[in-house]
Amino acid sequence: MIAEPALQEAPDRLWQQWLDWAATQGRARPAAPVFDAIRTRVWEGSEYVAQAAARHPAEFADLLDCGDLDRVYQPSDLASRLAGALAGVTDEPALQRALRRFRRREQTRIIWRDLGGLAGLDETLEDLSELADCCIREALARLHDWTRAELGTPVDPANPADVAGGPAREQHLLVIGMGKLGARELNLSSDIDLIFAFPAQGQVSGGPRELTNQQFFLRLAQRLVQTLDNQTVDGFVFRVDTRLRPFGDAGPLVMALDALEDYYQSQAREWERYAMIKARVLTGDPPAVAALENLLRPFVYRRYLDFGAIDSLRDLKQMIAKELYKKGMDANIKLGPGGIREIEFIGQAFQLVRGGRDPDLQTRPIRRVLTLLGQRGRLPAVAVQQLDDAYCFLRLVENRIQAYRDRQTHLLPADDLGRLRLARTMGCADWETFAKDLDGHRQCVQNQFDQVFAAPPTEPAGLDPDLTALWRGTLDDARALEVLAAARFTDPQAAWQRLGTFRDATARKGLSTRGGERLHQLLPLALQVIAASEAPDLALERVLRVLESVVRRTAYLAMLMERPMALTQLARLTGMSPWIAEQIVRQPLLLDELIDPRRLYTPQRRHDLEAELAALLAPIDAEDLDQQMERLRQFAHGNMLRVAAADLTGVVPLMKVSDYLTEIAEVAVARTLTLTFAHLARRHGRPAGLQGADTGLLVLGYGKLGGLELGYGSDLDLVFLHGSIQPGAETDGPKPISAEQFYNRLGQRMIHMMTAHTPSGILYELDMRLRPDGNKGMLVRSLTAFADYQEHSAWTWEHQALIRARPTAGDAALAERYGLIRHAIICRPRDPETLREDVRAMRARMRDNLDKSGRGRFDLKQGRGGIADIEFMVQYSVLRWAAQYPDLAFWTDNIRQLETLARLNLLPGQTTADLTEAYKALRGAYHRSTLQDQPKTVPDDALLPERARVRGLWQELMGD
Repeated sequence: MIAEPALQEAPDRLWQQWLDWAATQGRARPAAPVFDAIRTRVWEGSEYVAQAAARHPAEFADLLDCGDLDRVYQPSDLASRLAGALAGVTDEPALQRALRRFRRREQTRIIWRDLGGLAGLDETLEDLSELADCCIREALARLHDWTRAELGTPVDPANPADVAGGPAREQHLLVIGMGKLGARELNLSSDIDLIFAFPAQGQVSGGPRELTNQQFFLRLAQRLVQTLDNQTVDGFVFRVDTRLRPFGDAGPLVMALDALEDYYQSQAREWERYAMIKARVLTGDPPAVAALENLLRPFVYRRYLDFGAIDSLRDLKQMIAKELYKKGMDANIKLGPGGIREIEFIGQAFQLVRGGRDPDLQTRPIRRVLTLLGQRGRLPAVAVQQLDDAYCFLRLVENRIQAYRDRQTHLLPADDLGRLRLARTMGCADWETFAKDLDGHRQCVQNQFDQVFAAPPTEPAGLDPDLTALWRGTLDDARALEVLAAARFTDPQAAWQRLGTFRDATARKGLSTRGGERLHQLLPLALQVIAASEAPDLALERVLRVLESVVRRTAYLAMLMERPMALTQLARLTGMSPWIAEQIVRQPLLLDELIDPRRLYTPQRRHDLEAELAALLAPIDAEDLDQQMERLRQFAHGNMLRVAAADLTGVVPLMKVSDYLTEIAEVAVARTLTLTFAHLARRHGRPAGLQGADTGLLVLGYGKLGGLELGYGSDLDLVFLHGSIQPGAETDGPKPISAEQFYNRLGQRMIHMMTAHTPSGILYELDMRLRPDGNKGMLVRSLTAFADYQEHSAWTWEHQALIRARPTAGDAALAERYGLIRHAIICRPRDPETLREDVRAMRARMRDNLDKSGRGRFDLKQGRGGIADIEFMVQYSVLRWAAQYPDLAFWTDNIRQLETLARLNLLPGQTTADLTEAYKALRGAYHRSTLQDQPKTVPDDALLPERARVRGLWQELMGD
């Protein structure tokens, strides 16, 4: 048992040395009791501070006099103090000396506030990180100037001199802070991990000899490392570690951005993604900083859910554990079981997996990450609280260990005196009490770590060994067919042949070792899941099609192994719908949607859709059209899949499916308009003389979109109208164009954003032919011209189309004016016989050109008694009676138009009820054909009563 006086002996001796100095200087000892209590704790817990005060008594006296020991620093305080400390510095020896003395002063202050209970953990980590940032920035600024004076100016080869013949654009060193420095979580005696880069290769200008930018920045980086890292009589500023750079110690100390990009795209190892999560660019010109961040982001955060990262982090943790075991470092609170690194791994695993799809997770501080994971339900609230408590406790322990002698160590003391000292700095009376608290936190961390990183079993419990043998090809044909028949395959021979074809095809693809291992683990599990599905034969073919499309992308194989629920949903849904299988084959990103059944079978409404799309687009640069298009497609396709999943399983009724699909399209179109308008406005300014209050553009949805009856794979019938009353007036931006030109470019750009093929396909097929004058007409017309056309030039069929046309995106003020125009046109008095003839003639023309009935099949839309007949009867009725009954002009969808006709009793008997039921039945069949990837026809003997009733009602109403 160590007595307390043993802890005080050396600290008291050192304090007496400072008091002796103070007496010779005529300084009074601080008299406040609270000072004595804090001083005693600090001197007991930090030999470094006690010795610094004894050896440099004037520095400590200055800290007492200025009041910084009691002051919480504001954001600019450290920078202004360092600037003052470096005033008058003109060479490197003086710079090194001043930096070290400044660091000693601030380190003393930080430890005093930490051990004295004056600062919380967040303040301590922030002050230490800001100290490092300031020292790096101030040192680099001076070293850059001195190196430029000696060697010349590194210039941008793309801008060697400005257009006026002035000085060339100078380049500056980019310093990337990694690890705890990058996350602003620096501990009391941490080294700093740095990577150096510069904007571009080129030549140094104005120097005594020819030199490349690479050589200039290499020399500058070396000087910076020496300035910070060299051990002198004044100590060091920060220990610098540059081994995290590309190729480690074997790589160049500094690299140009294009070389960095090439490395991270083609040669970087998986652990470097993990390391880059916390990377933060500390210095450099803003454009270069942005370029560096943009090249690192896609390396770290993949656009799919990357479950392969969990496997890689699991391997990295095992490697660290083996190394610790070799070195006997089980007392390491950072790397040992239940240590700080395990907490960071938990947070960063979720970041690597989900950060590409959830930009909020692209943050550095681990406590913020844990909070987000709790808010999103990725970790239970209790787990988040336990991990956060453990992190704060362990970081305090780490700081207290390092505060003692300013040494970078994470080992718990082994001697009794050291243990008692540490326990007391943590507020515990003895080591046993402290150890109990420590073990409790570490156990919680290890439990959570084991849950997150539990490896999927190589042979899952309950897996039929025959299915493993079946995949590996070790069964003879007869036994294989028996196993497949027992697994409920109705055609075992076809299944066996298909499995063999898949096995041979994957063998020829030359998978990586890791990819082959994952495939061999996954397939027996997949066969078991397929066998348990409702239609094993269909599911096998379709699941194997999906796997063929992703087999070279091992992250997806890892995801299906790590999340067997996703595999179950894949077999279930593809077995029910070849359309879903085909969508996933074309866009494997959709596999991400299968992970969470709660989300998969819960389609979102408009508010949540808008929030999701905003989050997806938030991290994308405003000028990055390609990524904007990709994210729009990911949003739409992912949400369509969720609607289809809910539809197939009966979670949502048929008549609601179209509502969900319509809202997805509306949100996508509205955001496309916002993005394209912002892009053009930045370049050309805003058009003048608008009738609207916003963009001045209105997007009308016709057909299924306008009628709230969108289906899977439906194209969008759109018409663009603008509100400019001065089409020749110029925009007010740097490159002015006429309003007419502006809106035509806006329409063209919207079409491009929605129809261009990207890796995720297209957003929607568009049909623009319903605009005034069809394909011959202007792409975007003014609302005034549109009204005139509808009033004087439009055909009857165009007024029929107008019934289903409604604003789907754009300017609210224009939408209101459009509503008045549409109402006036629809409610115009018409001669019933002329109207009937026009509608009947148009329907005959459509049927002649589009009806695919024949050879024993009936065209659900265009056949006699089909969907189009119902739509035309409704449109005829609306146009015939709207002048007398304006309520008919209110709705744009068939169902509510029929309800209005029924309420007004305008059609005889059961006509509206019969049309409604027939319409729902025909639409249901049409809809199911889409999900089964079949032509929109049914056998001639299908839906006979409904079709007969529609034909009879057509005869009664239209006389044909």
